[in-house]
Amino acid sequence: MPDVEQNEARDSKCARRPRVGRFSTALLIAVLTGSLAGFARAADGKPVDYLRDVEPILRQHCLECHGPAKQESDFRVDVRAKLLQGGDFAEPAIIPAQSEASPLIRFIRGDDPDVVMPPEGDRLSAAEIEVLRSWIDQGVKMPDREDARITSDHWSLQPVNAPKVPSNDQLPQTNPVDAFVRAKLAEAGLKMSPEATRPTLIRRIYLVMHGLPPTPAQLVEFVTDKRPEAYEALVERVLESPHYGERWTQHWLDLVRFGETHGFETNRERPNAWRYRDYVIQALNEDKPYDEFIKEQIAGDAFGVDVATGFLVAGPHDLVKGQDPMLAMMQRQDELADMINTTGTALLGMTLGCARCHSHKFDPITQRDYYSIQAIFAGVQHADRPLAPSKQRAAALATAEQRVASLREQFHNWMSEHGYRPAVASTLNVEKFPAVPARYIRFTIEATTSAQPCIDEFEVFSDGKNVALAELGAKATCSSELPGYDIHKLEHINDGKYGNGHSWISNESGAGWIQIELPMSAAIDHIEWARDREGRYKDRLATKYKIEVAVELGQWTTVCSSDDRLPHSKDASIDAVRFDALPAEIAAEGARIFGDLRSAKQEQDRLAKGEMVYAGTFMQPGPTHRLYRGEPNQPREEVTPDALELFGSLGLQRGTPEQQRRVAFANWIANSNNPLTARVMVNRIWQHHFGTGIVDTPSDFGANGTRPSHPELLDWLAAEFTDNGWSIKHMHRLILLSDTFRQASVPNEQAMNVDAGSRLLWRFPSRRLEAEAIRDCVLAVSGVLDSRMGGPGFSGFEVEMENVRHYHPKKSFGPEDWRRMVYMTKVRQERDAVFGAFDCPDLSQVMPKRSRSTTPLQALNLFNSGFMLQQAELMAKRISDEATSPEEQIRLAFVLCFARDPNLNETTEARTFTAEQGLVAMCRALLNSNEFLFIP
Repeated sequence: MPDVEQNEARDSKCARRPRVGRFSTALLIAVLTGSLAGFARAADGKPVDYLRDVEPILRQHCLECHGPAKQESDFRVDVRAKLLQGGDFAEPAIIPAQSEASPLIRFIRGDDPDVVMPPEGDRLSAAEIEVLRSWIDQGVKMPDREDARITSDHWSLQPVNAPKVPSNDQLPQTNPVDAFVRAKLAEAGLKMSPEATRPTLIRRIYLVMHGLPPTPAQLVEFVTDKRPEAYEALVERVLESPHYGERWTQHWLDLVRFGETHGFETNRERPNAWRYRDYVIQALNEDKPYDEFIKEQIAGDAFGVDVATGFLVAGPHDLVKGQDPMLAMMQRQDELADMINTTGTALLGMTLGCARCHSHKFDPITQRDYYSIQAIFAGVQHADRPLAPSKQRAAALATAEQRVASLREQFHNWMSEHGYRPAVASTLNVEKFPAVPARYIRFTIEATTSAQPCIDEFEVFSDGKNVALAELGAKATCSSELPGYDIHKLEHINDGKYGNGHSWISNESGAGWIQIELPMSAAIDHIEWARDREGRYKDRLATKYKIEVAVELGQWTTVCSSDDRLPHSKDASIDAVRFDALPAEIAAEGARIFGDLRSAKQEQDRLAKGEMVYAGTFMQPGPTHRLYRGEPNQPREEVTPDALELFGSLGLQRGTPEQQRRVAFANWIANSNNPLTARVMVNRIWQHHFGTGIVDTPSDFGANGTRPSHPELLDWLAAEFTDNGWSIKHMHRLILLSDTFRQASVPNEQAMNVDAGSRLLWRFPSRRLEAEAIRDCVLAVSGVLDSRMGGPGFSGFEVEMENVRHYHPKKSFGPEDWRRMVYMTKVRQERDAVFGAFDCPDLSQVMPKRSRSTTPLQALNLFNSGFMLQQAELMAKRISDEATSPEEQIRLAFVLCFARDPNLNETTEARTFTAEQGLVAMCRALLNSNEFLFIP
């Protein structure tokens, strides 16, 4: 039998035990070779030396099974990390200090007949097993070695070292980007294309950087600017525009699976999630250093940027919690997996989620790594939380409070001058009115200073006598009473006793009524009531109320109310005050003062309420365990909060406070020594300039991803990024000013035969716009684009507000729908009826790179949808308003859509078509053209 077949047969003997993955003789070798160089003691107490006593035995057992094909190198698998990493199911072969719990001891001892090590040949003796037990119980001590932890030679995991920029004698001042691109082209026998025309350049840069076409004025300004630095000036204008942040925020939101509904069955809305979107727009426009941007997203609450942690909880969240504890545990594991996976792919370009159930099959990520990172995020919960007030908001609140106090004093003075009664008091309130016959008296409370209203005694007087007493035959009823409190029952409302201990409290917040039925009708002329005549309690005081009387039930007459009282100083809100009893001129003055007070109070309440953001809440988590096969009900050893073991340790403890965990993890990711962070981000920037990244698996820089097309350029860009303060705009500027970006996109047959996909960048790769940019461009050329920035978004759906939300596409559109699509409320599991067909994500998963499909539905939506028909009409109206002759109208339409004048043939055909079909039809045709939909 050939050697290769012999080896495969021998290896299969160790691999045929599916219950434990590959806990084979190879793992036994891993334990024994070198591992015992740190001395252990056998049962007789004598020190055991690995080289003298153990290795000969090990060789005997190993060679009996594997034969002479095993080489000396096979005995060097003595890396401690591999022992703790385990096999296919991530079970460690050994658990330090716990020999009885270590799978290795069970296997070599033969506890399970289905799993025996070694699988063939003589078994280890009791003495040999005892040596291993002692070594494990003593902590698995091993000699210090350079390779005593997980290592990898994969390209993306190596330190970033800026390579030397290729030299070019013919272009000594070339942009470094171009130097690397030209060097790679030269290797393939290719060269760059000529520079694109100015109309093409300005349209390209505006579509790439803003997702909007240039205006006719912007086009003229650039094309007619003859200065050598005209293009450089254009780049600066583009980077300074707030539209830049809106455009590039959409790329980031795709990456972090941002949505404004929870997803799953109910798919309810998150009304405060939009603040995270606005944070990203502002951060990009201000060119916030990317390392700070990262830190804020993971631990913004520690850095004074609360809204940024919306990143952690931007994903879906199942609101429906069942009664099954196992289901609840699995839901929680899924939530944490979403946070871990998004952080790994978005920031590190690594598929951390693949290590949830077992150690990563391709990358040096262990299952312990996964759960150590889970311990970082274990305290994060999906929820809204209040934003810490900014200095500006705190100052505005103080100003509003002063204005309310001033207006309140002014209003009180005015009311006193015109006969209004004092504000209600907690100790006694007297209501006087002309004598009126009554058998039923009802006190209705509509507002209180806090919580449910409380009345200690309600007294009704006739001829100076309280006729409402229960002992006189009066009966009391009420809307409700607070359950569980004997001292607050209805019977106390007319028992003749005062104080909180003999009072009635309703079971309705800020509302309730009590009613007294007299034994017979009587002429009453005043009523007295209080919260607590003993003066100990001032809460629950009725501030808005009315008192009605009737001889027959249902025939109520109001005899007094709070309308003529001064507002209480602690009113939760100021409601209407009646002025109809005053002369018109005096009433108008009072209404003006009161209106100012009410507006000021509403502004104060708004500022005091604070702003909420869907950015998660945090709590100190309990222990985190590695889960066997990812099953919540199969916990294994407890893990410490940490990062990838490949890169060392964060040095945290199991009890480290929750926030400190995230801060340490954020600092590790944002460290310039992290080989992944800068590489991943500059690759994403490159991707959105040219359509494809240097690594075209932008969220997988691991072994399962693709290798970079320009590895030296990628590393140079990463070093340039960190050396320039992690400035994203610096990287934009570098790329936009390059000859690589400014090339024409015209195909070349020779180059196409060598590099059909333009990966080597011998031309600028033209590509179709994304859905959001297409919609925004349509609104821009029709002239109705609403450029308002920030704030709550607009909905693309009509929503049935049931427990399970139902989203129906809108059928009519107005100005409220004409904002940029980045502000459209992002509904999970639903897509915009028109533009969703253009490969919009469903927002439940991260989307590092959108596909570019071509389907009949896309053409139908653009040509026949109500939205596009409306926009074509609006565009035609704009053109008619701004140009008079048919030639001028055709030229304006081409400039708006394509940033160029039509040629003679296009003018002739467009004029004929417009004469036959109308201007609206021509606008529809232009909006459906490839030239309009593509970045040139």
